[in-house]
Amino acid sequence: MAPGPVAATLAALRAAVAVTVGVTTGAWAEPDPAARVARVRAWTVLPDHASVNWHEPGAEEVARALLERGVGVEAGVWSGTDGAERFAASPLGPRVLRVLAEVTDHDAATAEASARDLLARIGGAHGRPVLLHGEEGGAWPVLALAGRLGLGRRIGLEDTLVLPGGERAGSNAELVAAALGR
Repeated sequence: MAPGPVAATLAALRAAVAVTVGVTTGAWAEPDPAARVARVRAWTVLPDHASVNWHEPGAEEVARALLERGVGVEAGVWSGTDGAERFAASPLGPRVLRVLAEVTDHDAATAEASARDLLARIGGAHGRPVLLHGEEGGAWPVLALAGRLGLGRRIGLEDTLVLPGGERAGSNAELVAAALGR
């Protein structure tokens, strides 16, 4: 989240491809909530959007700082946390770009039920679009559910390293091709 690396990364990506670029504001990148806000305010080059995990301390303050700078906010709402309730109660909810509903249940047998529970807890998501995705063993069942429900979905090496049949994926492109074939 440091301004220099963020600026360099954004410049390199934008020079290479014409896509919107987002960054994380997750606690793993900067554990201190006040420092996360300070880093957002210090950015010299702004991303198109940034993800904010609503269950993390300081989420509202980080989201507010991003919105004040004109950066779109993607609200990360994880299963197994109080993020859905915190997001539902947030006055900033209607201002986010979308909700990234993250199912952290890695069990293929239970991930769909966990996803449905998370979606129920998110409710109307302040009228914002929802992108639903899973992780590890839960990635493929949750991706299928998102498709059936007409929600946004994603797949990539951040989500799973294996194809639907259990074979190791060689690349993001291979995962995407498998997802498009489902």
